[in-house]
Amino acid sequence: MSTLEVVVLALIQGLTEFLPISSSAHLILPSQLLGWQDQGLAFDLILNIGTLSAVLIYFRSEVANMSKAWLTSISTKQQTQDSRLAWWIIWATVPAALVGFFGKSLVETYLRSGYVIAVTTVVFGLLLWWADATAKQVKTEYQTGLKRAVFIGLAQVLALIPGTSRSGITITAGLMLGLTRNAAARFSFLMSIPIIAMASGYDLLKFILSDQYVDWGTLFLGAGLSFASAILCIHGFLILLNKVGMMPFVIYRLLLGCFLFYVLAGV
Repeated sequence: MSTLEVVVLALIQGLTEFLPISSSAHLILPSQLLGWQDQGLAFDLILNIGTLSAVLIYFRSEVANMSKAWLTSISTKQQTQDSRLAWWIIWATVPAALVGFFGKSLVETYLRSGYVIAVTTVVFGLLLWWADATAKQVKTEYQTGLKRAVFIGLAQVLALIPGTSRSGITITAGLMLGLTRNAAARFSFLMSIPIIAMASGYDLLKFILSDQYVDWGTLFLGAGLSFASAILCIHGFLILLNKVGMMPFVIYRLLLGCFLFYVLAGV
């Protein structure tokens, strides 16, 4: 991989992983427009580690509080708002973890076409618009509750379809259930930690079992760029969310979907 490819792909991963605009929709563009080849397992792994590190560091206080409260709740059987939030995130992760484990190969075989990504980019963009426009916005992430958490977790399963956007569909589900924009985004970002960690563990296992050549300089550059862009993205998104709402991201998704159709039609 050239330095340009590393920089572009790492920035795309970091900037689109946590915005409701679909990282897979963006990662298809370099290959379609520029003919770039697949970046390989090691690079995918390091980009996931970069984005995982970003969300862990940004929410380090919340993660520490939830982890401590969760462990305490196991031994004392007493719940606090932090332990409840931790349990909700765990239960919300189960559906996508199970479907991802058993259905990942089916998704990769049948649902990774450019047209699927273009359609889901548009359809779930419109769903995000509807959810944001009709949202009551009365609950914080600490008022999510188990049933709502499981519903958001079931919505996260749809993110296995390329173009859906994991953050986009989980924020959409949170808004539909009455969470504020900020609470829906924060719950979505906290939910990303176990999912990205499991994806990274899966890729790490495949990498260990493979005999792939490793260019450590490329990997460190990719990890650094994905980490930096992701942490800046999370910070900026949470600041702007209540000011601009979801409409700019909806418009962007619609334009991106139309552009993907245009590009694919010309291929």
